[in-house]
Amino acid sequence: MTDHLLTSTTTDAASAPDHADGRRLRGDASRRVILAAAVDLASVEGLDQLSIGRIAQAAGLSKSNVATLFGTKERLQLAAVETARERFIETVVEPARAHPRGLARTLALVDGWIAYSRDRVFPGGCFFAEAAADFDAKPGEVRDAVASTLREWGGYLAATLQHARDLGELPALDDAKQAAFEFSALLELANRDSLLTGRNSSYRRARAGIASRLRAAGGDPAAIDAFAAVADG
Repeated sequence: MTDHLLTSTTTDAASAPDHADGRRLRGDASRRVILAAAVDLASVEGLDQLSIGRIAQAAGLSKSNVATLFGTKERLQLAAVETARERFIETVVEPARAHPRGLARTLALVDGWIAYSRDRVFPGGCFFAEAAADFDAKPGEVRDAVASTLREWGGYLAATLQHARDLGELPALDDAKQAAFEFSALLELANRDSLLTGRNSSYRRARAGIASRLRAAGGDPAAIDAFAAVADG
């Protein structure tokens, strides 16, 4: 497993070529507006419901503008998945990388994921939970893109847990991939339950389950207790 996963591919606007003309810059700005509206809308209404016309309405742009930039519904959906991936990385993964590899980063990743869902970084909760439900039985490039991002996340979480095991911080951890699977299941259920009930108690239950698993693996009790004690109010 590797730690070099979930790397942002966003290009800073300042790095754009000096010779880029105004039309290109206006097109890039319109693209950002459209995709920001697309990911928020898809998290609520479903990625499969995105269409050129629906997004034009949500973004306050003409259908011809959206069609010129994306061409087809599938290209729009694929661009939305990548935009959502970038937002997830910026919100959950990059802040956790400020912590050292191992248990501290594991706790930061899980804490960041809970905040990402709880604080509605996407209005409909976790974008990828909604997208997976939309496309899990629909073969094609969009499903492949959603599945790829979820595999990246699971692989990164497992790699972080394995680092903690290798550093002696989780000495009794027998299978990092299994633990990552269990953590993701708890987080996704908490996300769904919070959306359905409008309450945050599910996040506390997810924390309790993850904390119990980490304690059983021999993790530092003080760090784990601090993680479990977050109120998520």
